[in-house]
Amino acid sequence: MSNQRLWALAPLMVLSLAACGGEADKAEGGDGATPAPSSKTLAAAIGDEGDLDTLEGVVKNAGLSDVLEGKGPYTVFAPANAALGTAGADLAGEAMKAQSAALLRAHIVPGALTRADIMAAIERSGGGGVQIRTMSDGLLTFSKDGDAVVVTAADGATARLTGEEKVVSNGVVQPVDGVLVKAG
Repeated sequence: MSNQRLWALAPLMVLSLAACGGEADKAEGGDGATPAPSSKTLAAAIGDEGDLDTLEGVVKNAGLSDVLEGKGPYTVFAPANAALGTAGADLAGEAMKAQSAALLRAHIVPGALTRADIMAAIERSGGGGVQIRTMSDGLLTFSKDGDAVVVTAADGATARLTGEEKVVSNGVVQPVDGVLVKAG
């Protein structure tokens, strides 16, 4: 299938995930409430979160702050400082701008996906997992491991959704405990 057709399918995948939100209350075991949207943008939410300082530096170096301030919506699977480790520092500087942008595109999907949306889609799939394309044209697979949601990239890199999601004016920040690209 051509990349053009795959990108044309991306909004449909987002809509199918978002349309599943009503079943999330049962899947989460709590009240299933999605945080109230903030008037902040993705860039501001990442900048305000102390455990995402390294990611904020990568965003700035990549020159993508304006994109994350823009219209959206996008969902950013945001690696925490510990997950990025020295990779974040290695991506500093003008010479690493393209690599910074590539790393970020592998962590961003079109649409605003809350955990409730993701959990409901996994449940609808019969627990077998659901997939969505990233802005780098990679494929992320979402599945459950006990109560945790695991995200697996096509290259085998994995992370778990952690921390508190931030629903903002132009998308959702989903903190993760790993980088969704294997070091190569």
